[in-house]
Amino acid sequence: MSNAFFKVPVAKNEPVLSYAPGSAEKATLKEMLKAMKSTAPEVPMTIGGKKIMGEGKIAIHPPHELKHTLGYHGRADAKLVTQAIDAALEAKKSWENMPWQDRAAIFLKAADLLAGPYRAKMNAATMLAQSKNAYQSEIDAVAELCDFWRFNVQFMIEIYNQQPESPAGTWNRMEYRALEGFIFALTPFNFTSIAGNLPGAPALMGNTVVWKPADTQIYSAAVIMEILEEAGLPAGVINLVFVDGKTAGEVIFTHPDFAGLHFTGSTGVFQTLWKTIGNNISSYKSYPRIVGETGGKDFVIAHSSANAKQVAVALSRGAFEFQGQKCSAASRAYIPKNLWGDVKKYLLADLKEMKMGSPEDFTNFINAVIDEKAFDKISSYISSAKKDDTAQVIAGGNFDKSEGYFIEPTVIVTEDPKYVTMCEEIFGPVLTIYVYEPEAFEETLELLDASSPYALTGAILSQDRNATKLAEEKLRNAAGNFYINDKPTGAVVGQQPFGGARASGTNDKAGSVWNLLRWVSPRAIKENFLTPTDFRYPFLGEE
Repeated sequence: MSNAFFKVPVAKNEPVLSYAPGSAEKATLKEMLKAMKSTAPEVPMTIGGKKIMGEGKIAIHPPHELKHTLGYHGRADAKLVTQAIDAALEAKKSWENMPWQDRAAIFLKAADLLAGPYRAKMNAATMLAQSKNAYQSEIDAVAELCDFWRFNVQFMIEIYNQQPESPAGTWNRMEYRALEGFIFALTPFNFTSIAGNLPGAPALMGNTVVWKPADTQIYSAAVIMEILEEAGLPAGVINLVFVDGKTAGEVIFTHPDFAGLHFTGSTGVFQTLWKTIGNNISSYKSYPRIVGETGGKDFVIAHSSANAKQVAVALSRGAFEFQGQKCSAASRAYIPKNLWGDVKKYLLADLKEMKMGSPEDFTNFINAVIDEKAFDKISSYISSAKKDDTAQVIAGGNFDKSEGYFIEPTVIVTEDPKYVTMCEEIFGPVLTIYVYEPEAFEETLELLDASSPYALTGAILSQDRNATKLAEEKLRNAAGNFYINDKPTGAVVGQQPFGGARASGTNDKAGSVWNLLRWVSPRAIKENFLTPTDFRYPFLGEE
């Protein structure tokens, strides 16, 4: 029973460690990488607090070292998916009724466990199974996930503090109930932090969750589950299942207690799920909340006044960190002709110094793409560009999957601003550049805005404030996260809430109060202290 108004610890962004030569964190991480590679454990699902392997024995391989086996996982059938839903519904009443401060304490403890004793393990799991270098993993799997868990608690308090006015004789209150039913969290391979936040945010608000991670993220998803359980998360609040999408959809989207979808993934999949939910709308107890962050064709546009070196670095970092497998990665760029010579020179120099290989070698900037399907898709775009008269590959262009799924950072220059790689999402280390006439800046902004169905992230580099302002206005709807004199990646929880519109999603802004508002159903309560005893109003006295 609470007899005080508690103040939660003030959320602060988790510091990102450097992993510099000789640092303690680098030594600890190298030891953990070695230890985790020395075993090949079975990685179970978690349903109602029970560890279940499911059907089959599927090997988990590092994308950069296909001959090595990290472990094995099974597969859930429809019966196990139903069991996960039942576990979520069974846990719901006690979890929803748990005092908010106790729910908060679990996630705050999880953040401290992640930042402390689990830091190396979480980084090693992400590096090995998702081929992410140490620094990119540290930003994602540790710092950002810590930030999600801590800032979400602060956002929850902000929501609960939003209360209506109460005139004399009345007390008006607003309570923020969990949704009626269970939430389905469907998470991607590319960010471990997203995998932790998509089930975690609804759960913090009192919901219970069925969580399906991408197959290529299962290895680190199991570590997230381990941390949450050590932090005290009750059985059944988050149920981790490894299942194919068709099986999951057939059970989940026909269940009357389905209450919401929290999704990050491709636009095509999200649109299919939305249609499925719509077709089943009469089956549900309430209208499900649908929250999704999907694809992107993220841009960089440089004005003629920009600094060429700064533009080049924005491209080399923005396009090629984590092999371009970020929803926000720079995939197309518009460079004025007066800058192109220097930008090209600096960009090619940067690429020449980028080493490619295993993330276990800390000198490698580029690692492998996630799997064979991604490799084949990305390499097909490169092969087509090599044969096209309107495109020229000026850097990279090579790829090999004999030992791992390696694709060189590739830069394509095209004379056609509507060339396929300027418009379609590739989700890999491919950057396409269109060189425009400096005096056509405004027309190029309009061209940029109309060239892609997506609207996730974008950046303008300019030293001319009028040009910057014009870009900000012309590209108002082209990006949910807009960067000025920076690369279009690297959103930080509590600083740049993340999400886009158009074909890029519902723009509910992960890492903000707006996202958490989607996981509650407000109830307005009016209490009258002076209850009327006569039906008659004064106006009825005719005089």
